[in-house]
Amino acid sequence: MTSVVETRSVELAIGGMTCAACAARVERRLNKLDGVSARVNFATERATVEAAVPVERLVEQVEAAGYSATPLRRDDADPADRQAAERVRGLWRRLVVALLVGVPMADLSFTLALVPSLRFPGWPWLVLALTAPVVGWCAWPFHRKAIVAARHGGSSMDTLVSLGIIAATCWSVYTMFWHGTASQPTDGVWGLVLRPGGSIYLDVAVGVTIFVLAGRLFEAKAKRSAGGALRALAALGANDVAVLGEDGAERRIPVDALRVGDRFVVRPGETIATDGEVTDGACAVDASSMTGESIPAETGPGDPVVGGTIALGGRLVVRATRVGADTQLAQLVHLVERAQNEKAAVQRLADRVSGVFVPVVITLAVGTFAVWLGLAGSPERAFSAGLAVLIIACPCALGLATPTALMVASGRGAQLGVFLKSLQALESARAIDTVVLDKTGTLTTGQLTLAGLEVTAAATREQVLREAGAVEHASEHVIAQAVAAAARAECGELPVVTGFRALPGLGASGVVEGRDILVGSVRLLADHGISLPADLVETREKWEAAGRTCVAVAADGAAAGLIAVADTVRPHAAQAVADLHALGLRTVLLTGDNAATARAVAAEVGIDDVVAEVLPADKAAAIERLRHEGRVVAMVGDGVNDAPALARADLGLALVTGTDVALGAADVILVRTELDVVPCAIRLARATLRTIRGNLWWAFGYNVAALPIAALGLLNPLIAGAAMAFSSLFVVSNSLRLRRFGAAR
Repeated sequence: MTSVVETRSVELAIGGMTCAACAARVERRLNKLDGVSARVNFATERATVEAAVPVERLVEQVEAAGYSATPLRRDDADPADRQAAERVRGLWRRLVVALLVGVPMADLSFTLALVPSLRFPGWPWLVLALTAPVVGWCAWPFHRKAIVAARHGGSSMDTLVSLGIIAATCWSVYTMFWHGTASQPTDGVWGLVLRPGGSIYLDVAVGVTIFVLAGRLFEAKAKRSAGGALRALAALGANDVAVLGEDGAERRIPVDALRVGDRFVVRPGETIATDGEVTDGACAVDASSMTGESIPAETGPGDPVVGGTIALGGRLVVRATRVGADTQLAQLVHLVERAQNEKAAVQRLADRVSGVFVPVVITLAVGTFAVWLGLAGSPERAFSAGLAVLIIACPCALGLATPTALMVASGRGAQLGVFLKSLQALESARAIDTVVLDKTGTLTTGQLTLAGLEVTAAATREQVLREAGAVEHASEHVIAQAVAAAARAECGELPVVTGFRALPGLGASGVVEGRDILVGSVRLLADHGISLPADLVETREKWEAAGRTCVAVAADGAAAGLIAVADTVRPHAAQAVADLHALGLRTVLLTGDNAATARAVAAEVGIDDVVAEVLPADKAAAIERLRHEGRVVAMVGDGVNDAPALARADLGLALVTGTDVALGAADVILVRTELDVVPCAIRLARATLRTIRGNLWWAFGYNVAALPIAALGLLNPLIAGAAMAFSSLFVVSNSLRLRRFGAAR
């Protein structure tokens, strides 16, 4: 009887990939298995596989292709992170050694090659001793990947890098020890340049190693930081939880051991361990990181709560309704992960063409050697021409085209308040036509402040604010703290309150200088038989329609006034939105806050459209709807609830004051809180992309033009090395122009 293996989704951390050709090779190898549908993501170094075969068979298939594979659980990013961290450390060690040994060696080699009179007895051995660690140990990652690719019938950019380094080194050794350059005089610099047998270019081999190592290190660090979104999400929840037993006794257990139906205790300031329903107690719960609601919600028996939110005051007993992968937090992890994997399909131009470019160059170099050997009959002449082809095509400029522009743009961006994290940001910024902005913490400061105060005829502004502030000063509630802060700022030191009582869900009461004060909701006053006068009722309706939160105040059994608090719109927000419109961009406000507040904020800053009262998953769905309409979307946010939308958008921008999750999911980090940095970021991203494309055009164009010249034997290997170095210099110089990028339009 044939056993049927159920098809399931498996995720593998893939190690050893250095370019998109590697990812394509792993993907092809996995898809050769029956019952397997695989998608390999080079940017995240993950393989997502729908498989009807054992996981062990998948790992074997990847290892057979010359790479490593580690199965991952959805909530386990540690193996991939450790692998990425080790790769960064390894590249850094090799780059440091290459710089410390290679730079002096390159200078010595180049000087002795151009000025033979400076040569001394034994100089070839000294130069070779300095070169060996660089072209051997430091360049070993390139050699190893080239060997692996060759063993499996493929090639990559590492193949050209390795061949160029080895060929340059071998030719130089031949020149120094067997061609007589070490002892015979030359005809000066021009004689050395024009005579194939007199060329020494160990400096070329060392330079290629240093430049490509630097590019790989920058890339590895960027890729590792991109995985921070998932690590931050996973760390957001509680580690352990106090569970109530049948006898009412508490015992602490790991969150992983929590089961549906378990009752657990949440104390003030603690993170709620999992999704559940309150069975006892009441307090305000800060859910801004999950829902975007700027004001904590009063929660009591029967109310649902979400894991990852924070209890601000009071003790809760919660019955778990969802645990593990079913919680809203776990679903956020999955949303961010899926969006990142889909978006990473954008790949570097150099990697996309490497499958054709590398074999063509190798074939052309071998063909050049064979033709010249047949025509001229001189192995030296043939090897010189073939080597010139290989060196002129060495992809140093290709490797520098993207990292140098990103490094310069990142440095200039930091000065302007912008940090570009990835090439995906640049690719997307070119076609952005819609900018979606979160409200709480993005358009607004996320901090409540006094927005209005009206008093009855029998009271004064100072008296109402002073007495209300005195009562609220004793409360831990966010709204109470906003009122107290405004009272201290306007009235100075506040009187002492006695007989203070916190009334969960309603407000607070106390005695201030002999007067009984009530501060809270209109319902609190109504429960004490107090009603607001008609003018304050009208004011309340107007304020609430504008998205403000109203606090009623009563003294000695009579209404005294009405206070409004609201989240403050950031300075320059309106100007930033106007700048976005000037760039031809449509603006959308996307928030988990209530519709009235969202519309009021949108009207204040001039945003075109509003989508309010949405959950985190709905935010990502709203972004997807815009994309399905044919729009290229940029998302600006700061909270955990924004992370899926930031990852789903074509371009994600996060404020540095936001959560680690939002920062990890975004493509661009805004390190200033002024929103005028948003249009600046889009302009910088577009300018950087133009620079990268110019670099790539030059790198490929130079190869296309120079390869035929080298193949015709008109290019000495030394000149080829110099041309390759000039190409790299051009790319670096072109990238450095981004330092002059201005924030002004």
